[in-house]
Amino acid sequence: MTSPPDPVRDPAGTVVDLVMTAGPGLDRDTVLRIVERVGGGRAKRRRLAAALVENPAVLTSGRSPAPKSVGDLLLALRESGAASISPPRCAECDREITSMQRRAEHWYCPPCFVRPQPCSTCGHERQVAFRDRHGRPRCGQCPDQDDPDPASTLVDLITGIDPGLSGPTVSLALGTIITKAAHLHKLAWILRDAPELLTGDGAKAPVPMLLRLIDVLVEAGATVIRRPPCPTCSRIVPLTKQRDGLRVCRTCYARARTVACARCGTLREPAARDEQGRPLCPCCLISDPDNLEACLQCGRHMRVSTRTLDGPLCPTCRPRRILTCTICARTVPCLIAKATGQPWCPACARLRATCSACGRVDIVRGGTRQAPLCGTCLVPDAAFWKTCPDCGTSGRLTSGACARCHLHKKLRDLLHDITGGLRPELEPLHRALADTDRPATALAWLSRPAVRTLLTSLASGHGSLTHAALDELPASKTLTHLRSVLVAVGGLPRRDEHLAQLERWTTRKIAARSDPEERKILHQYGTWHVIRRVRQRSREATTANQAAVARRRLSAAAGFLDWLAEHDLTLATAGQGDLDQWAAATTTNGYANTGHFIRWVNSRKLTRLDLPALRWTGPTGAIDTETRWEQARWLLGDSTLKPEDRVAGLLVLLYAQRPAAISRLTLDHVHREDQHVRLQFGSVPVVLPEPLAGLVLRVVADRQGHASLGAPDTSTWLFPGGRPGHPVSSFRLSERLRDIGVLPGQSRSAALFQLAGELPAALLARMLGIHISVAVQWQRAAAGDWATYAADIGLRSTTGPPPTASPRQ
Repeated sequence: MTSPPDPVRDPAGTVVDLVMTAGPGLDRDTVLRIVERVGGGRAKRRRLAAALVENPAVLTSGRSPAPKSVGDLLLALRESGAASISPPRCAECDREITSMQRRAEHWYCPPCFVRPQPCSTCGHERQVAFRDRHGRPRCGQCPDQDDPDPASTLVDLITGIDPGLSGPTVSLALGTIITKAAHLHKLAWILRDAPELLTGDGAKAPVPMLLRLIDVLVEAGATVIRRPPCPTCSRIVPLTKQRDGLRVCRTCYARARTVACARCGTLREPAARDEQGRPLCPCCLISDPDNLEACLQCGRHMRVSTRTLDGPLCPTCRPRRILTCTICARTVPCLIAKATGQPWCPACARLRATCSACGRVDIVRGGTRQAPLCGTCLVPDAAFWKTCPDCGTSGRLTSGACARCHLHKKLRDLLHDITGGLRPELEPLHRALADTDRPATALAWLSRPAVRTLLTSLASGHGSLTHAALDELPASKTLTHLRSVLVAVGGLPRRDEHLAQLERWTTRKIAARSDPEERKILHQYGTWHVIRRVRQRSREATTANQAAVARRRLSAAAGFLDWLAEHDLTLATAGQGDLDQWAAATTTNGYANTGHFIRWVNSRKLTRLDLPALRWTGPTGAIDTETRWEQARWLLGDSTLKPEDRVAGLLVLLYAQRPAAISRLTLDHVHREDQHVRLQFGSVPVVLPEPLAGLVLRVVADRQGHASLGAPDTSTWLFPGGRPGHPVSSFRLSERLRDIGVLPGQSRSAALFQLAGELPAALLARMLGIHISVAVQWQRAAAGDWATYAADIGLRSTTGPPPTASPRQ
């Protein structure tokens, strides 16, 4: 047995069930279409459903009190042939109503709604035809003797103010905006008393039709008559709202009504209120669980994008036609571009590239992947694009404004307080976001609930904006990214972020120990041994791999102390047999990580235990040299891959570089000379052969990260990442190499194995940037020595080109 529809989650289904219960004689699909047409938005449908649930008899009686939407539903059902549904009936005379007029919660027929009143001139009780300038009623037989021809009065008054307008032009303008004679009288009375409303004081207009008249006259060529500025922001924009007796623009009206959202705390104009009357911002209203419905296809509770006869569909499951994209030529689900009328896929709709016509980096609107075109070059006719009412730029508008104006408004909502002030510490962030060349990307980031909550709390804070203040907030990816943005724009000083996170993690790890002696040992080991070695080994900044190794070693030390406590042992009482028992039950990684701790405490005379280090005996995997050279030739010749992926793969295959080392390369490591391009891995730059040298120069010229802030021309990373001021992570770079078929670990081992057999350890360490002990171990594994290298040098020709660091000599 199915449960009845929920009037909150499914208001349309609730109304349909109640109507079908009344027996309208219509099928369910027809009733659903009528309810969706009459019900309007979700809030109106909920009010309609609540009214019918409270008083379902109105469907058969037609009598008020009831909301207007109920009367509209009754009329629509009657027009569709629902004989069992009663038409609305007048609350006074009970006759059937075909057009309703409402007073309070009741509806009336026209004769009962417009009640006769005594005429202020003749005194007879008649229907009110109009009211004079003092608001007194007059019947149709008592015309206004003070102004018998208001149209002529208005024409003379307007042409007298602006001689450049002719009488027929003014008459045509009046006929465009005025449909009733009473409006002519009212307009004539207003302008006769205050003609300055036409010349700049229109914000004081008591009726909005005066502003419409000014717009029509300005478009007709008026020079003296001009549109009024907003009294708050002084912009020449439509004044659509009234506040404190003045006409203001929509932005200033919304800013004046700004309150803190009851859920997320964002300072915005409320879009609705909850059951307790508390304000809700538009984002919280959209994401409210009561506004989400189960998608017909995926079953998830999501925002409804499309409604079908079978049920609602979310934005992901919205039906799209399978077409051939005119930009990338792929046959995928596509949309129809408004600029060209041709299909394009969602990937091309988000694509940013350098326009082949004007050379600007902008969103691609047409053309092809090889020759993309921006919107201005695709459709040069300015009349095709709409004009933003706020900034006056032409282009694609969303909700009546361009993306940059929407961005400015969102920044005011998030970063400004109620008085409109901005914290000095947030000025660099505000300036960088407002001036970004990707306003749509910044808008998408600012629309995330976690970002809005974090920025609102920072904007309303009283303390200084420092790294220490951010460290006190709950850790999250949003906070990490925001910290990177603040550092990139100059709002915070730069620091070694991985090292700072490691120090905080170490402090928490040590503080969690209950035994004071264990806390003391872990503090000495973690702070004065592990972290100190990380500081010594990091060149410019600590990498994610270095921090991860330090965490594993400290966790292994804490785990070993737990094992000792479980067996009623300590570092001082445990014997070598106990250690052998532990080693038999642990893994190889646990053995290696814990060994550092045991050898450290042994050197401090805190235990008798000794755990020898594992000796590296060479690569354990197969060395596939043929596959390595085959992949290298493929990357050198395949122009369909991204240049940065080709360069990263070739650095692994030819120069045995780790993804972590490749991700840390900067522009300073690339040395461009007259005839050669050198890339510095270690202390000696390596000469790159062609076509690898050309690929590296191409990456230098076209490098672009995914961050909307910190443009590539302001970053020194050769491979910029998604966080401003940071390179691509080694994990992400490894994933990209695996996606194209290059296995970084196996490929690097094959390259290093061959290079170690051909080059001496000292030269290998200086050129590839590896430690000398590592180079020696690889040389021994590859069975290479100095004598072999010297003999190879002696057989080479001394008249040939200068040697390069290519693995093949």
